Amino acid sequence: MEISAQQVKELREATGAGILECRKALQEHNGDFDKAVAHLRERGLAAAAKKAGRDAKDGMVELYSHGGGRVGVMVEVNCETDFVARTEQFKTFAHDLALQVAAGNPRYMDVTDIPADVLESERTIARNRALQEGKPEKVVDKIVDGRIEKFYQEVCLLKQPFVKDESVTIADLLKQTIAAIGENVIIRRFARWELGEAS
Repeated sequence: MEISAQQVKELREATGAGILECRKALQEHNGDFDKAVAHLRERGLAAAAKKAGRDAKDGMVELYSHGGGRVGVMVEVNCETDFVARTEQFKTFAHDLALQVAAGNPRYMDVTDIPADVLESERTIARNRALQEGKPEKVVDKIVDGRIEKFYQEVCLLKQPFVKDESVTIADLLKQTIAAIGENVIIRRFARWELGEAS
């Protein structure tokens, strides 16, 4: 099947993949745009997993102010090269992260960063609440696990649903960005301040 330059261009804009990859994906799927997109995304996410171990020491610090200066956010995002750090796609990702931190107010980067005593306290609270609600003992553990998962989504940046598209978590968005950019990307750290809050 003959693939037009326009089809390749549209697929490239939708996925961020290279011209040859787009042409090949369209040829493999007989010009079916949706199948080609799915194919490229799957390959991109697999490639992103391979890139995760590579050094990322370049990047940027994104500053964001929200609510007329009532909330301030600083996010450090790293990539492998200064070339990628200057791209609009990378800058947009860093800005979206700062927006997420402002809106979601995460306390930790990921589940492994939560101190054991904080997690144990949350488990105890969830268990006591389930028992006070009169839940049968045999289902209490499942209820506790569900509430802990919800706690993770509230306090861990990587577990939070993305404010611009709640069907995607920040971890998913990170993987998609790595796949699209073609370099390892790391969310190094973040800080959030709100006017009048205690330190």
